[in-house]
Amino acid sequence: MTKSKTRNIPCFRPLDELAGFFDTHDLGECWNEMPGARIEVDIKRRTHLFTLDAELASKLTEIAKSRQISSESLINAWLREKIRQ
Repeated sequence: MTKSKTRNIPCFRPLDELAGFFDTHDLGECWNEMPGARIEVDIKRRTHLFTLDAELASKLTEIAKSRQISSESLINAWLREKIRQ
């Protein structure tokens, strides 16, 4: 029977020590010791991209900043309002 090459992963306090460890070690050396991860993905949401005139985009960004919201939120609010009319 072959001897396992895996070693225990040391405990690290600062994140930079952990990064330094993996600069010199292969994750494959300790893959079996890694905890499992559960990831949920919402594949129903879609992003649609539209082009805007540069001047219009600039004005829109300026208005959004003055309202302290993202340009995306402002555009969505305005489009919802226009569609309801």
